[in-house]
Amino acid sequence: MPPHSPSAAGVPDEGDERSAPPVRQALSDSVYERIKAMVMDHEIAPGARVGIEALARTLKVSPTPVREALARLESDGLVVKRALSGYRATQLLTRQGLDQLFEMRLLLEPRAAALAAVNASEEQLDGLERILEEMQAHPSPHGRYASYRDFAALDQRFHEALGQAAHRPLLADAVERLHAHLHIFRLSKVVGAGDPTVAEHERIVRALLRRNPERAAEAMTEHLTRSLERQIEDSGDEPATP
Repeated sequence: MPPHSPSAAGVPDEGDERSAPPVRQALSDSVYERIKAMVMDHEIAPGARVGIEALARTLKVSPTPVREALARLESDGLVVKRALSGYRATQLLTRQGLDQLFEMRLLLEPRAAALAAVNASEEQLDGLERILEEMQAHPSPHGRYASYRDFAALDQRFHEALGQAAHRPLLADAVERLHAHLHIFRLSKVVGAGDPTVAEHERIVRALLRRNPERAAEAMTEHLTRSLERQIEDSGDEPATP
C-alpha cells in the first residue's frame, strides 16, 4: 500500500474530542515519514539500533508515535524487531539479494501485467494512466529521500495498482509485500532513473489499453530487466552469471 503522507491538521479546541483522532493521525504520519527519511538517507545506518527514547527526544515527541511509526516501518521492511534488543534498521540488499528480488519480480509482475490486460476494469486503467501522468510531471529522482519521495510513492502505486488490476488477490498481495521500491531507492541516489522508468511504464500502459496480454508481459519484463541493469551499473558490479 502506498506510503502515508503527513497531512495538515489544526489544533483542536479544548474539549473537542472528535478532533483528537485526526490530529493524532497527522502526528503519527509525520513521525513515520521523518523516521522513514532517516532510514532511506542512511542517517540511521543500515543495521544500526533504532532507540525509541532517543528518537522521541530527537523528534521532540512522546515515545508513542515513534513506536507506531516503527511498527509501520517494520511492515515496510525497513526495520526489524528482535527480542531483547528492540528495533534495528534492515541491512541494504547485497548483490545476491538484489538478484533474488528481481527474480521474484520477474516471476510475478509480467504475469500480473498479462492478467491486467485481460481483467482490468476501465476505472483501473484510468487510474494507471493518472499515476503515469503524475510521474511524468515529476523530475528525475536524485539526492535525498525528500527530493524523490513522491516519485518513489508513485512508482509503488503504479506496480501495486497493476497487481490489483490483475484480479488475483494472492498475486497482488505478493507484489505488494516485496516492497521493491523501498529496497531499490534505498540502495543508491538513483540519479537519472526517472526518465527511463516513466518511458517503460508508458509502454506497459499502452499494452494494457490495447488489451494485449503478451505485449503487457513483455513490456513489464523489459522494464524489470532494465531496472536491474541500471542498479548493477550504478553499483559498478558486473552482471551475475545465469
